[in-house]
Amino acid sequence: MPVPAAPPGQPKKAATAAWIGSALEYYDFFIYGSAAALIFPKVFFDESDPATATLLSLATFGVAYAARPVGALFLGHFGDRAGRKKIMVFTLILMGVSTFLIGCLPTRDQVGSLAPVLLVLCRVLQGISAAGEQASANSMTLEHAPPNRRGFFTSFTLSGTQGGQLLATLVFIPIAALPEDQLLSWGWRVPFWLSIAVAVVGYVIRRKLEETPAFEAQQATGEVVKLPLAVLLREHWADVLRVIAGALVASVSTIFTVWALAYATSDSVGMDRSSMLWVGALANLVALAAIPAWATLSDRIGRRPVFLIGATGSAVMMVAYLWAISTGSYPLILLMGIATFGVVYSAANGVWPSFYGEMFSTRVRLSGMAIGTQIGFAVAGFAVTFAAQIAGPNGDDWSSVALFTAALCVPPVIAALSARETAKIPTEQLGERSVREPSQPETVTA
Repeated sequence: MPVPAAPPGQPKKAATAAWIGSALEYYDFFIYGSAAALIFPKVFFDESDPATATLLSLATFGVAYAARPVGALFLGHFGDRAGRKKIMVFTLILMGVSTFLIGCLPTRDQVGSLAPVLLVLCRVLQGISAAGEQASANSMTLEHAPPNRRGFFTSFTLSGTQGGQLLATLVFIPIAALPEDQLLSWGWRVPFWLSIAVAVVGYVIRRKLEETPAFEAQQATGEVVKLPLAVLLREHWADVLRVIAGALVASVSTIFTVWALAYATSDSVGMDRSSMLWVGALANLVALAAIPAWATLSDRIGRRPVFLIGATGSAVMMVAYLWAISTGSYPLILLMGIATFGVVYSAANGVWPSFYGEMFSTRVRLSGMAIGTQIGFAVAGFAVTFAAQIAGPNGDDWSSVALFTAALCVPPVIAALSARETAKIPTEQLGERSVREPSQPETVTA
């Protein structure tokens, strides 16, 4: 059944809500990554063994990714049953509250081993929230977007993610510059406390957003399925596997954001904390422009070629970036960081919201994206912990980490090569097995 066009201005409104909500949500998520690399080993874990403390701190970063598949099962189900909008509001509030609570936690010196336990609990809540955030925002923007610009509009979710990461980095730069005693006593808490604004601002923005025409059409015709997961695994199991494999490309982001930061500021390299945070800030600033540019290109030439550029290019560029860090040359680090994360990785990052979402029909889209991405992201989250082990006892074996990251880019390449091209398929026909490739447009009705 043809899907009615979204009301005038609604696609832009949906994209804006996705951008701002994702920026606010992932501000919360990424300040944890910076703190896990720079602060938490000294605040929540035993300082007498710095290497083990860092490893445990980075492991808590991965805990949220382990919680995300569980959250995806529940939030995906309710998103396909009750609508995209309700999940978008819920996930934002949950992230804001859990992040604020991290800033209120007692330290190891105050309550002993209870401190890291409470930290992990809050991190699990963050993970559950993130599990539904991107999938609901991506589904919302995709289903509101004009058919020939789905790539561009859905990319706003990931632009928002990069915006949130940029904001988190900019907030942490002055915090990291504080004297050590102030940083470890109260300074690190400030970015987490600021997240209370996330719940308020995000709630106001997303409550005003209308549900998508595609989902409302399903409700009107009684096509909303009672068990989206059963339909998903029966009709789209191969696409779920593709999304899981494709989502492993997020390992590039976690290694770049967390492990590379810890490595660069370690004694073996000795880079300044603030200087390295500026590398991330500038790379994310470039990504804000690169992501919609790559996504627009995918509307013209297809999702697969753009995604492949990002996945294969990232495998090569991460080797160059980690090598640059090993040289200790800041100009080289800055150049490679911007090229790797700001430009090349943005190709895969900007196109996956439309690429993955277009694999599924409306009735299981949120479940398919949430479950597939969050299982893949779970591996990506723990890639940081694996990298810390691979790097050896001194944490300086960058070449092994680089090869490990490149290897994680291989499954996304295979997934993209085996997927259908969907850029030119009408929205109401997405996910239908009877629709042939857009290279044969005579079978695709308007």
